This record gives sequence, structure tokens and C-alpha cells, in this order.
Amino acid sequence: MKRTKFNILFTCIGRRVSLLESFRLSAKKLKLDTEIIGADTTELSPALEMCDHKHVVHHTEHPKYLSQLLSITKEHKVKLLIPTTDHDLLLLAQNKKKFEKLGCFVHVSAPEVIEICQNKKLTHKFLKKNSFGTPDTIAAATALRKKNFKYPCFMKPWDGSASKFIQIAANREELSFYARHIENCIVQDFAEGDEYTCDVFVDFDGEVRCVVPRKRLEVRSGEVSKGRIEKVPEIITQVRELVKALNAGPGVVTVQLMYSGKDHIKFIEINPRFGGGAPLSIKAGANFPKWILTMLSTPEKTFRATDDCYKDKLTMLRYDAEVWV
Repeated sequence: MKRTKFNILFTCIGRRVSLLESFRLSAKKLKLDTEIIGADTTELSPALEMCDHKHVVHHTEHPKYLSQLLSITKEHKVKLLIPTTDHDLLLLAQNKKKFEKLGCFVHVSAPEVIEICQNKKLTHKFLKKNSFGTPDTIAAATALRKKNFKYPCFMKPWDGSASKFIQIAANREELSFYARHIENCIVQDFAEGDEYTCDVFVDFDGEVRCVVPRKRLEVRSGEVSKGRIEKVPEIITQVRELVKALNAGPGVVTVQLMYSGKDHIKFIEINPRFGGGAPLSIKAGANFPKWILTMLSTPEKTFRATDDCYKDKLTMLRYDAEVWV
């Protein structure tokens, strides 16, 4: 029996070895003849070395970046493009039809969804408008003018990602200092509780099929290094409602929140892409790569993507490994 050709391109592939291998394994199980193509700005990218074909490209804001990806897509007859960071999400969303003309599906939400998620001021506005709990968000200058402002508080860029430049100000002096050093700074109430990241799977009909809450036990450089699956019903319910209201997807969407007990949920961030901790959800049984490949390669085939299809309490403890070149 001849295997169906189905090549996959990962952009900004960096360290996403586990995600890459999950797609490779799922393609094999589905009997798809798949080559993995990676793109990054440097050859010194661990995941790039694990690809069947590797391309060094310009940075995502370079005027030739898009044309490079289109050329790679055409050269390798790519059927699925998966961005792995925030950097090129909006560009890819705005140019999704150009890839579709080449027979390639881009795993990205609509441009208006990307804009809401990447602008934390717009995220806050969306959450408030739709009655979801979220920390109050104001400009740093406004916080400094308040005489009875409550400390501690979070400070971050409204257009930041990967937890870069996030600081906690314990008093007015620290607030004033960080306000001068964090570009595009906003200030948020300090949300207490345990931090969770939820991996959410949305099918091609826009239905939220599966929500996997992961408790963040330890974080390194903005990415989870230790995490545990915890099926908290109220988290699953609210995250499902949020993603549906946002109209995100299809594919995987990541939602971050603080949880301090029943009905005490504060949403802090939404990322319409694979999160760094997605391998934990996949290993637990929420096989996102298989579901995505099934939807694209054999749309008539049904698959089980529900909140009871994955294992509870599975814990991930990450460690460093080497790639020799």
C-alpha cells in the first residue's frame, strides 16, 4: 500500500525536539510518508538538526522572511506549517491564503485573534468584556499617580512574550525604576494562586474538543520545566468558554491562568499556538499531532478528542540533552 506524502514545516523551530518527534511518530502511525522541514535563523538550533531538511532563514521581521517560507513550502510540497513561537504568528495569519494556494495549511488562528492575544491591553479588554476573571491592568504612569496603589504588582511589556522582562514591584520605588526600564510597560494586580497552562484543541468546525490543564511546578526562562496534569473541572469549563468566545483555532491554543480555589480563576495570557509544555499533554494522551494530521489527511476519519481521553496526574520533569554536529 502506497503511503500518502505529507510534509511538515516548523518555523522558529529552536528547541522543539519533542514536538517535532511527536508529529513524526503520529505521521508514521497514520501511514503518512512525512519529511520534517525546519526553519530557523541559525544552524545552531538543536531541533533543526533533527529535521530531514533544514533551512536557515532571515529573522521574522525581515522583508524577505515570508518569501523564504513560501519558497520552502513550494520546494518541499509542504502540507502543514507549524509556527512554534509568537514571532511570526500575525504574519502567517495575514498571509495564510498564499500558503493555501500552494496546498499548505498553516496552523494559526485568524489575524484578529492573534492581535488580541499579542497585545495584553487588548487581551485584558477582551477578558473583561466577556466577564472572565483577570488581573486589573493599567499603564505604569497611572499606577504611579495612585496614592493608595496596592503592592506587590506585576510589570511587563504589553507586547511581550515568553515571560521576558516581567518584574514584580514590591513598592513605589521599584515601580518607578522598572517603569523606566521596561519598554511599553503595563502594570497588573498581583494574582495569587497556582499557575496553570491549558492546552486546548479546536477542530475544523470551531468546536473545542479537549482542554488539558497543566499545573506549572517549575519554570525556566519562561518555559515550564516541571509540570503536572490536573483535571480541575472549573478550569476546564471556563477555558472552554474562553476559547469559544475568542473564536480561536483550529488546532492548539494555549491559555495561562492563576487558580486559587473554586471559582477563583484569573486569566493572564492567551497564546494561539503550541505551548512549550505541550509534550506533557501529548504524552498524557491528548494526541494533538495525530488529531491535526487526521483532520488534514483523512477528514472523513473520526478521532477521539475529549476531556476524558488523557491521563490525570501525569508529571513531567525536564532535563537537558545534547545534539552533536
